[in-house]
Amino acid sequence: MTVNPNAVVHVVRTGQGRYLAMNRNGIEIQLGEGHDLFSPVELLLAALAGCTAMDVEAATTRTAEPEVFKVGVLADQEAEGGNHLENVEVNFSMRFPDTEEGREAKAMVDRVMQLSQDKLSTVCRVLEQPTPVAMSVKFCQPFREMVREAS
Repeated sequence: MTVNPNAVVHVVRTGQGRYLAMNRNGIEIQLGEGHDLFSPVELLLAALAGCTAMDVEAATTRTAEPEVFKVGVLADQEAEGGNHLENVEVNFSMRFPDTEEGREAKAMVDRVMQLSQDKLSTVCRVLEQPTPVAMSVKFCQPFREMVREAS
């Protein structure tokens, strides 16, 4: 089993339906319920778009810099049978310069997208393959009780 020590995120509740996620580098993002926040599902879809985009970018920009590079993700969120996503679509909108290099980069996009889906994109692979999730809880003691126990 390969362990990636960078795949660690901590989430702290900051208010009703509001959370702050922080990675090991101290980068923070707010999420939760509300019009001013990303929902957890939206963050998952953004992760899918970002992971696939990084694969496509790494391959194509060696040849030509895109003039347009956008990625959208659509999905149906279903509740029947337990909350899950269906009909997930990743859509690229790209344009490369009308040069030999641009045409070469454009010609590799479909192949790289497929490679990303089949092998490279961790987020895509997690969504497509069952991944066990272990959950646990640690109930914290109030600070006063912790001080008494230490004495």
